[in-house]
Amino acid sequence: MIENNAFVALISRIVNSGEIIAVPQETASTASLKRFLRLTIPNILSNVTVPLTGLADTIMLGHLPDVSILAGVALGAVIFDYVYWTFGFLRMGTTGLTAQAMGRRDQEEVFHLLYRGLLIGGIIGLSILILQYPLMKVAFALLSGSPDVEAAGQAYFSARIWAAPATLCNFAFLGWYLGREESHLALYMTMVANVSNVILNYIFLYLFHLGAFGAGLGTAISQYFQLVIALLIFRSKQPRPQPSRQTLLDRKKLSHMLRLNIDILIRTVCLISAFAIFTNFGAKLGTVVLAANSILLRFLDIAAYFIDGAAFATESLAGIFYGERNRAALRKLLMQALLLGELFALGFIVVIALWPEPIFRGMTSHDNVIALLREYDYWFMLALIFGAVAYIYDGFFIGLTRGRTLRNAMLISFFVGFLPWAILAVRSNNNHGLWASLVVFMVFRDVTLFWPSRKLIEGKE
Repeated sequence: MIENNAFVALISRIVNSGEIIAVPQETASTASLKRFLRLTIPNILSNVTVPLTGLADTIMLGHLPDVSILAGVALGAVIFDYVYWTFGFLRMGTTGLTAQAMGRRDQEEVFHLLYRGLLIGGIIGLSILILQYPLMKVAFALLSGSPDVEAAGQAYFSARIWAAPATLCNFAFLGWYLGREESHLALYMTMVANVSNVILNYIFLYLFHLGAFGAGLGTAISQYFQLVIALLIFRSKQPRPQPSRQTLLDRKKLSHMLRLNIDILIRTVCLISAFAIFTNFGAKLGTVVLAANSILLRFLDIAAYFIDGAAFATESLAGIFYGERNRAALRKLLMQALLLGELFALGFIVVIALWPEPIFRGMTSHDNVIALLREYDYWFMLALIFGAVAYIYDGFFIGLTRGRTLRNAMLISFFVGFLPWAILAVRSNNNHGLWASLVVFMVFRDVTLFWPSRKLIEGKE
């Protein structure tokens, strides 16, 4: 930004001398740390509410007399993680495309990107509702649980599934607000959803005694609350162009959006599958190993929520600077984001390294699990160090809408950097090898995204 005194001096020179002075592009759109943090902090606050809400739900479910309700909800949640995050491109793709349109100052296209996202999200959401019965049957056939646990899981599924249209439309709204550098609005949406989820779950579980169905119903209703807030915020946007059928259904723009979304879908499925396979292979190595691995993965997830705050800010600004064709700002942005991501990662590592015993005992009271946590914690630290770089690169390329780059990097990382080594580890009954496969997976993600980023910033692509 130009300081007030500098701006006055500039105007004075123009008035007094009649010169036309070109203001360098860096002055207007450089990736200043202040601008970056202004987006990062609301993103972090928004992200942190997710594990906190999950923790509150787990505590409420864990204090019910029937433990099968907790297990069933956990089983059902796995299905929704796969179903909904498979369509996470509605959030990520919308962010990058919107940010680039903002950089080009194309306000009409900015709004039509939201309209297209809502159209696609609504169609997919309604399709999920229509196909919910076969989807439930296939999903629970692939999962294993006792009859009581499976019954609770199906009750949870049958309630939460009705939020599919709202959930996917919320993805589009979140991506749109992030692309417009309005992280605070995304925070409002997330806060409303998570707070209402906790309140509704308490009402349905403890006042109405609806069990797993009540937990699913509370989550479903909270998604519609979130959508209402998103719509109310959107109504305040003035001026806002009305959707034009010709522009909305423009074949070229729809085709570009769908190609990007398919690439991001493939990338996301591989990412989810890597962690699912890691967890499943850990189960084959024994219950205690599975418990220890799950706790360390939970720490990795919590750290990722903080790092993703910087990654989401990177998505917004990378798209805007790319739309402005400002490569110098892109370079500075990437360096700042990578540095901040690593600082978050190192902060988590320092905390666990200094106070491992109280932290681990806060997660479990089983001494044999704690012993394994101490044995494997350095693998978690390595995975976090390399993972932080991967998370930032993901945000950078999402902002640039380089879905093919993300897809190809993830396919190489999954099929070359992870899967063969994970299979070898489980066949040799070696949990150290399993964690090594996850670390190698993160390293491959870093390397396969580093070279394309260099080419982009240097103008070779």
